[in-house]
Amino acid sequence: MSVAGTWNLSIATPIGKQAVVLELVHDNGSLRGTATGAGETVDLMNLTLDGDRLTWTQSINRPVQLDLAFEVTVDGDSLEGTAKAGFLPKSKVTGTRAEGQARNP
Repeated sequence: MSVAGTWNLSIATPIGKQAVVLELVHDNGSLRGTATGAGETVDLMNLTLDGDRLTWTQSINRPVQLDLAFEVTVDGDSLEGTAKAGFLPKSKVTGTRAEGQARNP
């Protein structure tokens, strides 16, 4: 299953739901990506796909400066899991593949 493409995420944080657009691409045999939300785009770090489990870390500056660790499970054109920001409790993450982004086997 290919996770490459555009994903629309919703993160249920303590300060309200945050919308994020995830862009994932395969580049010379490796997976890389960016996340865009709250007026900024950041690179994903430590991006790993192991079976249907996708993990990554990222740093954001808006709405507050945080280092985040994501762990989600991909199921076809949807995903769900958690995001962890430092000492804060885990936040639920859900997402769907953007319209017109057919998955490739």
